[in-house]
Amino acid sequence: MTTFYRVGTANMYDATLTNLNSRQSNLVDLQEKLTAGKRVVRPSDDPVAAAQAERSLTRISRIQTEQRALEVQRNAISQAESTLGDAVGIMQDIRQLMVAAGSGTIKAEDRVTYVKQINSLREQLTDVANRKDTNGIPLLGALGSALAPFLGPQSGSPDYSFAGQPGQNASTGTALTNTLDGQAAFMFDVKRDGVYNATISSVPNGRTFTTDAVQVTNPGQLTGNDYQINFTAVGPGATADTTSATYTITNLTTGAVSAPVTVPDYPSGKSTTIAVSGIPGMSININGTPATGDTVTLKPSASIFSSIDSAVRDIGGASNNNGSTQAVGQALAAIDKGLEQLHNVRGYAGELLNRADRITGDQQNRSNQLEADRSRAEDLDMVQGISDFQNAQVGYEAALKSYAQVQKLSLFNFIN
Repeated sequence: MTTFYRVGTANMYDATLTNLNSRQSNLVDLQEKLTAGKRVVRPSDDPVAAAQAERSLTRISRIQTEQRALEVQRNAISQAESTLGDAVGIMQDIRQLMVAAGSGTIKAEDRVTYVKQINSLREQLTDVANRKDTNGIPLLGALGSALAPFLGPQSGSPDYSFAGQPGQNASTGTALTNTLDGQAAFMFDVKRDGVYNATISSVPNGRTFTTDAVQVTNPGQLTGNDYQINFTAVGPGATADTTSATYTITNLTTGAVSAPVTVPDYPSGKSTTIAVSGIPGMSININGTPATGDTVTLKPSASIFSSIDSAVRDIGGASNNNGSTQAVGQALAAIDKGLEQLHNVRGYAGELLNRADRITGDQQNRSNQLEADRSRAEDLDMVQGISDFQNAQVGYEAALKSYAQVQKLSLFNFIN
């Protein structure tokens, strides 16, 4: 038996099959990339490009997480800003009622009506100040507070207090604080604000005896103590038709009494202004026609709520228009100071919202840059991909046709 070998034909078969398999694998690979739209479908396609794309995707995911947190913080600050706006509106309504109550042309029963309205608005103001966000966190809780940051005297404290840590959390390049400093908005600090309430003793009808608001001359010298100015002697002056007055200043907290202070003689029967400057860190003007036994009591105000409560008490308990005028004047000064603080904190809240917009813009720019980096690393140029696929398809068809021709190179075909 004779065996015939065609080495050349066998090698050609093997080479043709190898070429077919290579072209088919390349065609499948190109088709997969073209379908996915990516140049790098798996890390083995291009390890460096795959690592670059993965880093970009990780950073994009982190930006998305930061943006979701920022939106929660933006909503909280927006609610806090709206809350401060409501507080400002209530304060302005209270101010209008106080101006009406101190007009000097209304009856005592009318003042009581105004007082009830003011007291109702004060209760609303306390509710607004203790407002919470959708997660039950106080909007004005500062660095941390109780669920109700602002506590009134009925809570066991002799005056209103802030049940929290005053201050403001710092914002970062990607995040905002969740709360605002309610202590700075509603509470008064003696050395920072110097808000005192001056009350006077009762005077008969027909005589005027009032004071201006306390003026801070040196915040560092303010002690926060209670003081009382006592007129010990008021009588004829050294010359005709003049009056002389003497007063002392008592520190009600320590019990210390100053030396008598004599006021320069002033025209009898006419209103005068007495500048009292013997109290550390502050001064006050006394207006009218004082008499022996008249007193002016100065006490620091702890908060906006305290000032409103003092106004309610003093206006409602005033025996005449002189007393109501004094109470209203002191309350208006405190309310104006409180409105200033509310506007300052509300302005800060507005700046935080602007900052959130800037952060969002920056994060969007970073996302666009990272997406471009990822695209350059793994995305496929579709025009080039289609061209390569078509070329591979043509090459594969040509290889199939060549293989069909090689298949005809058998011994039987050669004999025939």
